[in-house]
Amino acid sequence: MKKIDLYNHVLPLAYFERVKALSKDTGIVKRMVGLPMLWDLEARARMLVEKFPDVVQVLTLAAPSPEMLGGPELSPALARLANDGMAEICARWPAQFPAFVASLPMNNVAEALKEIDRAIDGLGARGVQIISNVNGRPLDAPEFFPVFEAMAVKHDLPIWMHPFRPGTTTDYQGEDRSRYEIWQVLGWPFESSVAMARMVFSGLLERLPNLRVITHHCGGMLPYFAGRAESLWAQLGSRSADGSEAEVLKRLSKPPIEYFKMFYGDTVLGGSTAALRCGIDFFGVDHVVFASDCPFDPEAGPMFIREGIRSIEELGLSDADNEKLYLGNALRLMRLPRLG
Repeated sequence: MKKIDLYNHVLPLAYFERVKALSKDTGIVKRMVGLPMLWDLEARARMLVEKFPDVVQVLTLAAPSPEMLGGPELSPALARLANDGMAEICARWPAQFPAFVASLPMNNVAEALKEIDRAIDGLGARGVQIISNVNGRPLDAPEFFPVFEAMAVKHDLPIWMHPFRPGTTTDYQGEDRSRYEIWQVLGWPFESSVAMARMVFSGLLERLPNLRVITHHCGGMLPYFAGRAESLWAQLGSRSADGSEAEVLKRLSKPPIEYFKMFYGDTVLGGSTAALRCGIDFFGVDHVVFASDCPFDPEAGPMFIREGIRSIEELGLSDADNEKLYLGNALRLMRLPRLG
């Protein structure tokens, strides 16, 4: 069965050079340099042909995103550089990389809207990627609404949401940074969950019911804390000092948990079959897509693809449900009748 890997990462070489020149995070740069399949796409394409001939990858940009590298005067050019690079990769190896997802200069919304149109209408991007916060600004801030509106209404294409929390965000007060990479392993699923909650309770999904957001790592914490989220948020305002947040529930037309189920989750769970089963139980099989997070695995490329496939196969789903996870849901989200 053909499989679309809907969430994996690349750094086009020209953009990678800008990352090395502009990034202040030496740890991230060190990690990127040590992952050849992140920027050597000839090797990546060869790996797919040799090891996974039934898998194609829809490309997304690895962090840092344009707004993390430069201010609003610089980030638009960085976004164009990244998107042009991904479009060139797809043109060179269409059999392995049939599509890409555009990145945006989210600290310059006017230019982000222009880049959405340019990337989708001009370069053939099948959606856009955003980070779970914009340099610390929440996605439900009013200035970002036009981006969501453009994707839900004008283009009718999904948003890939990637979590980010820097190592400088400490785990405890009085420390200078997060230890043991807790900031990423546990912090990133938390960041996804916070961004989802802000979208729900701000009324973003109420205003844009056709908005489709693909959450990395299968919805962060939500599928696994669904019972807690449903029962405690049903009492929203009861724990607040003035109780004013109780008014939020009156402005929503359905229970909060139903909005969380409007999101999509991917299968990037490190190969855990139990976690994937939980995610599918929460979102439903129509709202989960196969993805790998390639090449950020201990083997620097093939492991997460292989283990992700294994985790799906161990679920014992029907052929029809497997087809949705591997192929059908992705084609529907990207509004493609077929690959190629």
